[in-house]
Amino acid sequence: MSYDIELKDPVTRKTIELEMPHQIRGGTYAVGGTTEAWLNITYNYAPIFYREDVLGEKGIRGIYGMTGAESIPVLQKAIAALSDDVNPDYWEPTEGNAKRALCGLLAFAQLRPDGVWEGD
Repeated sequence: MSYDIELKDPVTRKTIELEMPHQIRGGTYAVGGTTEAWLNITYNYAPIFYREDVLGEKGIRGIYGMTGAESIPVLQKAIAALSDDVNPDYWEPTEGNAKRALCGLLAFAQLRPDGVWEGD
């Protein structure tokens, strides 16, 4: 199971297409990259996201409905709370692996602060 999180155009509600393909990877990803502002994140990280010092009681879903601009400080706070213990096994729920996913979302938000987060 996983979260599919997308940054949507505020008018058309379609997933935002970036100008250049990106290589931000999650549990599933497009080989060769994609221009879609979309990230698949494993539910394995949910206990980390629900921590009060990270994203709190709504977890990653707390950014749903926010604009990219509104989510930037939320994501920055969550990222700052996590260590850098990345495990080469993407599915391993380490703080570093969860942090990497949040950094991907932050990159999308910074590229398109006008977009609106949707997911699940």
